[in-house]
Amino acid sequence: MNNIECQPLYMDIQEFFEGLEMGVEQQIPLLLVERDALNEAVKREKNHHHDSLTIGMCLCEAHVIRTVVSKPRTKTGRRISIITVPYQLEQHWHVTAILVLYGLPRLFTGSILAHELMHAWLRLNGYKGLEPEVEEGICQVMAHKWLESELLAGSGSSSFSEFERKLAEFHIRLIEKNPSRVYGGGFRAAKAAVNRYGLRRTLEHIKRAGDLP
Repeated sequence: MNNIECQPLYMDIQEFFEGLEMGVEQQIPLLLVERDALNEAVKREKNHHHDSLTIGMCLCEAHVIRTVVSKPRTKTGRRISIITVPYQLEQHWHVTAILVLYGLPRLFTGSILAHELMHAWLRLNGYKGLEPEVEEGICQVMAHKWLESELLAGSGSSSFSEFERKLAEFHIRLIEKNPSRVYGGGFRAAKAAVNRYGLRRTLEHIKRAGDLP
């Protein structure tokens, strides 16, 4: 897919989030990029854990200011310098863009988009300091849920070919069987929590405790 072809898919995934009452308020640019551009962005980005082969990325930034922790004072005629410390306004995260590797099939691109849009949703809703297994795991849950929704919607549609059905099932299995501790183990732990408590309660617990219920 290219940038123009991908925009309707991006809108569909945003509507999928809205259907879960998880709409993303900020208008986030989507860019399909080549491997070199994605690798360069990975080198600059410090807020996310990245797999050895990055295929998507959510670019975020938070404003950092210096705040005064002691006032200037004069002692025996000598002026003491103001002491400041860095203070990060984490509640003011701004999502710069979502990057996805160019040229992938629609369903694969969509699952990456759902994953990266979940990163954006977490940032914009005040989730912070999450362990990679927790954050990547819940993002993989969203990619998995989107693929399942596509499979369900396509089962009664003549436009959804047998090849697409098998491709959706293949990507679902890839997520479920991923051997990675962060992405695979994280997904299985997050999926178990969502199955037991529901998505909303699981997200509330993650925000409150920084971990899965």
